[in-house]
Amino acid sequence: MSSIIKGKAFVLGDDIDTDQIIPAEYLVYRPDDAEESKNYGRYALSGVPSAKSGLPAGNIPFVAEDGCESDYRIIVAGKNFGCGSSREHAPFALQKAGVQAVVATSYARIFYRNVIDGGFLTPFESKMDISIRIKTGDVVEIDFNQFKLFNRTTQEEYSLIPLGEVAAIVQAGGLFEYARINKMV
Repeated sequence: MSSIIKGKAFVLGDDIDTDQIIPAEYLVYRPDDAEESKNYGRYALSGVPSAKSGLPAGNIPFVAEDGCESDYRIIVAGKNFGCGSSREHAPFALQKAGVQAVVATSYARIFYRNVIDGGFLTPFESKMDISIRIKTGDVVEIDFNQFKLFNRTTQEEYSLIPLGEVAAIVQAGGLFEYARINKMV
């Protein structure tokens, strides 16, 4: 895993729940089938209603209408990201859409555990709510070594909370891979 993640940001608000990340009607696709699993990327974040503050200004879609992968690699959100049901499909859908990291003020506990256990993406926490400072489409860069997010569009930087012991599990690609690498199984 690289120590730098760089890409366009997709900005969301507070309390983005797992039904918004991947609505229940799209759970019919088989995650273990390469062709069917692309649909998880296609419908990622399709449940975020434009009437709420969740969808960025201008109602920018996360995934293009006929696509399965997003142009956005980093999601920036407020508090309680991934609340709602314990749907493991939510972090999987974000991964299938091409998301490499989420930066939020806080996470719902079960979503955070699912992200780490499955090795789907890297969940960073910010020390302040940067979702009000970054705009969708800004090019941002996360440096794992400095625990910083750099907004390359505005030249601002923000501190991130170190991943701690979770970093090794994320770097291994999930809990089972971590256990295998460390000869725990």
